[in-house]
Amino acid sequence: MTTIRILLADDHKIVREGLKSLLEKEPDIEIVAVAEDGREAVHYAQELLPQVAVMDIGMPGLNGIEATRCITAQNPEIHVLVLSMHSARRYVLEALSAGAKGYILKDCASEELARAIRIVAANDTYLSPKVAEIVVKDYIKFLPNQRSETEVLLSKREREVLQLIAEGHNTKEIAFLLNLSIKTVETHRQQIMKKLNVQTVAGLTRYAIREGLTPLD
Repeated sequence: MTTIRILLADDHKIVREGLKSLLEKEPDIEIVAVAEDGREAVHYAQELLPQVAVMDIGMPGLNGIEATRCITAQNPEIHVLVLSMHSARRYVLEALSAGAKGYILKDCASEELARAIRIVAANDTYLSPKVAEIVVKDYIKFLPNQRSETEVLLSKREREVLQLIAEGHNTKEIAFLLNLSIKTVETHRQQIMKKLNVQTVAGLTRYAIREGLTPLD
């Protein structure tokens, strides 16, 4: 069994001792150091090179977010799991931006904490459900502003025509499917080629596949 070496960082003694007691019961987890502030956590991380640092946010001297930034910058192979009472959006996003691989709330069950540690140790991301909801909402909030190259360059109708060209339909078939005249379809084809600077059907097909307008098969 591979042992996961853990650094615990929290400024509350009772929390540190409680976490240490809980995690010591896990056969595959070894606590190599316990830090009471961010600077001590950075020091232990450099000296002992644990696989996972379980990090509180609100610590004196150097907060957990800055400590996370220092640790991940100096030792990218150390994965930080933030364990915090704060579920506010700004804390979550700042922690992830600082390099944290996971974010879990302190009201979680001990089984979830152990699972999160194992997931983060494997270089995967773990977010508790409430935190994941925050991240998804933030992503969706900015999603409408993220437009693909195809959306920028081509109109909706041109994208429809391009997909049908890539799927092997000729001009007459496209005109029928879209209820357009053959001349209009030809105009769209010419505009697509001009905008994309692609002059062959094969080139248009490759572009459509690359941009996800049509499947490979």
